[in-house]
Amino acid sequence: MDFAPVWDQLVQSIHALPKSGLLIAAVGAMLLGIVGSLLVRPLPALGKLLRAASTLGLMGVLLLVVLQLSRMDPRFELAVPEIGLPQQVVEGGETRVPLAGDGHFWLRALVNGRPVNFLVDTGATLTAVSAETAAATGLEPRNVALPVRMQTANGSVAAHLTTIEELRFGNVAARGLDAVIAPNLGPTNVLGMNFLSRLASWRVEGNTMILVPHHPQAELAAGS
Repeated sequence: MDFAPVWDQLVQSIHALPKSGLLIAAVGAMLLGIVGSLLVRPLPALGKLLRAASTLGLMGVLLLVVLQLSRMDPRFELAVPEIGLPQQVVEGGETRVPLAGDGHFWLRALVNGRPVNFLVDTGATLTAVSAETAAATGLEPRNVALPVRMQTANGSVAAHLTTIEELRFGNVAARGLDAVIAPNLGPTNVLGMNFLSRLASWRVEGNTMILVPHHPQAELAAGS
């Protein structure tokens, strides 16, 4: 039996642990609850206090997980900028993306001011950038987030959530956009449905994808 794939998965999971403050907090809360249960008889007051702290800690972790999942659907999205979860906004004017020779829609964007190529993928739930792109554009893993497992051409990998402060192309600007930093993704960066679903509309006509954002930020601010 070949244990190499199992070992690789274990190594990836161990490497992912220190980068997820949320996961460490969950483990810490559970250990606190275990210690509290052991102390309930000899030290009832302290034991109950530790168990209560454990329960509150786990409830906090659960709340953060719910916030993370809600951001995948703009209908239920909750923004908490104080913990690194800003509102995801896509705005600007109509932009047309021509079909490339390989049969896909590609666009050249600026991520935090750096040029990046993206494949527009309607089958991808989240926007994904390679580790190389993340390093070049200053994207850092989000501490209060669980690692996301992604299936790539090289197998399943642990990807870490990040926030793109600004992404621009054509007449479109996106701010606070969630993305995942995916190792082994190669040179391909993917613009997924968490971007497209925040447009006023998008469609394909012939060999052109037409993206129609909501009104510019100044107009939105004036009407709010």
